[in-house]
Amino acid sequence: MSTIEKEMQTDKKPERLADGSPASRAQLLAARIEEGAAGLLAFAEGLSDAEWRKPISATDRRSVGVIVHHVATMYPIEVDLARAVAAGKATPDVTWEAVAQINAKHTQDNAQVSKAAALELLRQNSREAGAAVRTFTDQELDSAAPLGLSFGAPMTAQFVIEDHALRHSWHHLAKIRKALGR
Repeated sequence: MSTIEKEMQTDKKPERLADGSPASRAQLLAARIEEGAAGLLAFAEGLSDAEWRKPISATDRRSVGVIVHHVATMYPIEVDLARAVAAGKATPDVTWEAVAQINAKHTQDNAQVSKAAALELLRQNSREAGAAVRTFTDQELDSAAPLGLSFGAPMTAQFVIEDHALRHSWHHLAKIRKALGR
């Protein structure tokens, strides 16, 4: 029995948009990006100044505020990476070492980021990331190319979106909650 037949037997209904229309994969991915950003935003809005400045952990000394700003800053880069993969372009130079360098420079350049500036950038860049992801076709989402972050394994654009732009806010929100004991 095929997967589709199994799903039909379980009466699994397709996901729908707020207006009731069926959602495309790109629309669902975009909505999940926006959901994660909204969760991070809502949590961060309620932080005290002391919480905003608190380091994430003993091993990651970035402050909560720098992490929130980092998530916001990375959305355009993550979407551009997905676009490259969707176009079939290999990205061998996008490695974890390169990410560490970007993160270190970001931390140095934004150590004193204000809460208002970080939250506004999070709002803007997550909205723009959602809009950009909505433009992907199913064929583009299914396209694969060698990805440096996956050690050259051919990954799909959908994987890149899910593992980076979508997961990023959820990942860091969990780390922030842990750091703050919430």
